[in-house]
Amino acid sequence: MPRATAPLAEALARRTVVLDGGLSNQLAAQGCDLTGGLWTGRVLDERPVQVEAAHTAYARAGAEVLITASYQVGYEAFAAQGRDRDATTALLHRSVVLAARAAEAADHDVWVAASVGPYGAVLADGSEYRGRYGLGVRELAAFHRPRIEALLAAGPDVLAVETLPDPDEAEAVLTVLAETGAPAWLSYTVAAGRTRSGHPLPEAFALAAQAPQVIAVGVNCCDPADVLPALEAAAAVTAKPLLAYPNDGSVWEAATGTWRTPAAMPPWPTAAWRRTGARLVGGCCRIGPDRIADLARETAPPGESIM
Repeated sequence: MPRATAPLAEALARRTVVLDGGLSNQLAAQGCDLTGGLWTGRVLDERPVQVEAAHTAYARAGAEVLITASYQVGYEAFAAQGRDRDATTALLHRSVVLAARAAEAADHDVWVAASVGPYGAVLADGSEYRGRYGLGVRELAAFHRPRIEALLAAGPDVLAVETLPDPDEAEAVLTVLAETGAPAWLSYTVAAGRTRSGHPLPEAFALAAQAPQVIAVGVNCCDPADVLPALEAAAAVTAKPLLAYPNDGSVWEAATGTWRTPAAMPPWPTAAWRRTGARLVGGCCRIGPDRIADLARETAPPGESIM
C-alpha cells in the first residue's frame, strides 16, 4: 500500500491518529547494542536493517506515524566519533528512507515523521531532561538548522520536534521552521506542571500557537500522570490539535545510563486526553508495540480497525 499521501494535518482535523512507541526499547528487544553516546544513531549507522524492522513492528501494531531514528544524530556528536558532515547527512537521509520503506509496506496509511531531537540529546548526558544549556536562541537555531535541512531533503511527511525541555529552544526551532515552511509538531518534555527547565507551560505552549508550520503541540517522554494537566494548559492557549506520547513513568538516570522504573505502569487516561484535544497519541521510551496495538484498538472508529 502506498505511504499516506494526504497531509497529516488533514487527518488530525477529523480523528485521532496513532503514533508509534519507543524506538530504543524496540531495538534493544531485537538484540541491538545501544551503548555509547550515539544511542539509536549507532544502530542507524551500523545495523540499519534493524531500524527498519523496528519501524515495521510498530506499523504492524497499528501505528499510523513512524518517527525516524534521527533523534540523537547531530553533526557535532558524529564529528566527535570521526564522521564527516557528508556521512552524517547521509545518516539523516537514511533515517527517513528506512521509515518510509516500513510505511510503504504497511497495510494502512502511514506517515513518516523526521525526529528533531533537542540539543541536549546529542550531549548524551541527560541534558534534555534539564534544559538551560547556556546557549541563546540564535546559537540553538544554528545548531538545528543544518539537521532540519538535511532531514527535509529526504522527504518526510512532517518534522517531529520532540522532547524539548525549554521554550528558548522551541523559539529557536520555530525560527528555523518559519524559514523552511515545513509542517511540524512541537512537543515538550514536562514534569510537575512545568517544562523540564522549569518554565510555565502556558508560556511555553503559547510560542507555537501562532506558528503556521506547527500542526500539533503537546508533550512526550514524560510520566503519564503529567500528560492531562499539560494538555489542559496547552488547550487554554491554542486551538491547535494536541499530542501526547509519554513513557512508562520511568525516570532516566544520566549518571548510570539506566531507567529507574515504577513498580507498575501508571494509568493512561487516553479518553480524557482525547477529550482535551489530543489528536496524536502514542508512546515514547519503554512503550512497545503491544501498547501501541492497544491504543490502535482504543482509538479506531466503531466497526473499523487499522490493524
